[in-house]
Amino acid sequence: MIAEARATAGGTARAAEDVVPVRRRGEALESAIYGAALQQLTTDGYAGLTMEGVAAAAQTGKAALYRRWSSKEELVMDALRASLPPAGPAPDTGGLRGDLLELVTRLRTAMFSEPGAAVRAIMGEIDHQRAHAFLALVLERVVEPTTALIAEVLERGAARGEVRPGAVTPMVTDVVPALMLYRIKMCGGGPVELDPAAIVDEVLLPIVRPAGP
Repeated sequence: MIAEARATAGGTARAAEDVVPVRRRGEALESAIYGAALQQLTTDGYAGLTMEGVAAAAQTGKAALYRRWSSKEELVMDALRASLPPAGPAPDTGGLRGDLLELVTRLRTAMFSEPGAAVRAIMGEIDHQRAHAFLALVLERVVEPTTALIAEVLERGAARGEVRPGAVTPMVTDVVPALMLYRIKMCGGGPVELDPAAIVDEVLLPIVRPAGP
């Protein structure tokens, strides 16, 4: 029995030794931590994310996390800030439909990226009070830049006569991101269900195109 205990203790010690922190500093360490946090969010959700789990996945010590962030909320916020892609310039294909198709495709890609999946996991899980900071970040980094690009594309279309005067309003520019978020959250929509051509042709263009003769 003593021999078994010693064997078990020895196995546990060897298992612990297998998890050796990788010596990294600065941006390299932060990048590994952010990647581990996003991965854990997409697989385990916000409730399942732990500082210990992130540290293990990033192959670093838990103390390295707590030196930078006092809570997992602070860590997740910084991971999203570092990982959410910039909106980029408005497309200019020469026509309204082409521009809108490119924008919707770009938004769909962002929504189904790892940072996008992490955002969806957070917003679908935490209560309204704690979601406020995350919501503000999503609005600042994702929704507002997207609606600004849609407005720019529609205004350019209005100058070409492809959009009726007065059609470019905040309500109209909210339609695409609101529709896509709704279909993801309420209908379980995946990339296939969020068809850019259907969204542009069946929803947005009928709203803004000039009235027929």
